[in-house]
Amino acid sequence: MGETRKTEPRRGGEPTLAELRQEIDRIDEAVHGLLIERGEIIESLIAVKRTQESGAAFRPAREASMMRRLVERHRGLLPLDTIESIWRVIISTFTFVQANYSVHADMSAGDALMRDSARFNFGFTVPLKAHVGAASVVAAVAASKGDLGLVSASALAGAEPWWNALESTDAPKIIARLPFVERPDHPASLPLFVVSKPLVADAAIHEVEIFSVAVAGWSAAAARAILPLAEVIAAPHGAYDGAALLLSLPQGRKLKEITDALVAAGGSVRGTALVGGHATRYTVSPAASSAGSQKKPGVSS
Repeated sequence: MGETRKTEPRRGGEPTLAELRQEIDRIDEAVHGLLIERGEIIESLIAVKRTQESGAAFRPAREASMMRRLVERHRGLLPLDTIESIWRVIISTFTFVQANYSVHADMSAGDALMRDSARFNFGFTVPLKAHVGAASVVAAVAASKGDLGLVSASALAGAEPWWNALESTDAPKIIARLPFVERPDHPASLPLFVVSKPLVADAAIHEVEIFSVAVAGWSAAAARAILPLAEVIAAPHGAYDGAALLLSLPQGRKLKEITDALVAAGGSVRGTALVGGHATRYTVSPAASSAGSQKKPGVSS
């Protein structure tokens, strides 16, 4: 790219308003030039990896690493909300130009909240397709060449166990959890799972493992036994005391700890299946969000 030269302030005084505006123009041009340069590298990447044919452009492990570095180095006046959204859109849009995809979203959790989260993380270039129900989203992802799905990561009253459709080897899987950078007053705070067709091993990340678990003898006592050990979404399933659980196990936690706790509380486990995983979320303090000072990652899953 062409070389840009920094404007020196007037000798013996502060820079003038015109000089400061000239500096802003220089920086804007440099930023634009670097984005163009990034696009040229992506063109070369497409030729090397042939991602236009394979549709395999998603790299949650790499994205998590990039976002962690972003938070750690950020400082200054620009709010973390803004810089996170800019980078999310850059990543998502350059992924889109490598291999076109759409985002299918379950609007049951709230149309406005879901659209805010989708646009914060994917921008306006990636097409957004609305659905009613998580099962419809999973089906659309399964039928696509390489689309993504957004479904609620919170327990919903009367929810159907949509995660059962993720259990077979070639079925879609959970690959990420949003928002990745966790903090108070996040502008896109709706808890979401990202679902895609299975990724190659080096693209996925399973710091948090997610299991579908079929249980008999589900009760308040069983719920209390496992809630300290894992994030749980439960839906009635099968017999009157049967339940389908979606368990998110934090890094270092083993599934056997959960199943042992269920049995000790009077339940029984009828089946388990690994249905995905994601990176451990990066937690920052309120001060980090507004002032640019950072904390080390928390233990959010």
